[in-house]
Amino acid sequence: MPRNVVVTGSGSGIGAALTALLRARGDRVIGVDLRGGDVDADLSTPEGRATAAAAARDAAGGVVDAVVTCAGTSVPGTAMVTVNYFGTTEFLTALRPALAAAERPRAVVIGSISGTQPSDPDVVAACLADDEATALAHAERAVADGRARQLYPSSKAALAQWARRTAVAEGWADAGIPVNVVAPGIVLTPMSAGIFDDPEMKKVMDTAVPMPLNGYLRPEDVAAAVLFLVSEENSHITGQVVYVDGGAEATLRGPSDF
Repeated sequence: MPRNVVVTGSGSGIGAALTALLRARGDRVIGVDLRGGDVDADLSTPEGRATAAAAARDAAGGVVDAVVTCAGTSVPGTAMVTVNYFGTTEFLTALRPALAAAERPRAVVIGSISGTQPSDPDVVAACLADDEATALAHAERAVADGRARQLYPSSKAALAQWARRTAVAEGWADAGIPVNVVAPGIVLTPMSAGIFDDPEMKKVMDTAVPMPLNGYLRPEDVAAAVLFLVSEENSHITGQVVYVDGGAEATLRGPSDF
């Protein structure tokens, strides 16, 4: 029986690859994107998130079988906080009742290997406190101080912590909703294309994220991992950060950090 799956960032990269895989197996995908989706919305604002969640819920007839949040940005700036973190957590929380109404609901958040890298503790703390105004103030300070690139790992570190906390919180596990994070290494997407065009940036990237198994990822490689976590077969995996990274996390943090 087809399932209703909501995918944010469905228009490109991992979101587009996942949408294709889901539709190929017969699921109904409700794609959310800035433009060109089944639901067009700006996830950088509270109003946009609420509107998008309501539209996705209505399109699914009030019952959502799975949500996958792929929407995000790597462009240095405050959108790394508003879109990457709050655009995921508030959107997913708004859809929790529709997930709970499903027989076998699932939720997956797209994180990143960068979540293991140095981050801004003030930004992370404000995000986890659900204080967007304070998170934005700290993010603006980071930009002014020339630390804008630190906001991406900050948003992804906070997202992983939020997912692990939420996975066992009231209204989630007790409602049968697994919540997991898929954290890719370097993915060949339009968002990362500029890095590969710059030899110096590519060198820095390869040092920061070494991928000994099969090299760079295709969006489809990440989508395949997500596909199992949102499937009905995933009955007990929750609160996990699954690194789809060619061995980068194991290389960087070693065998004792797990």
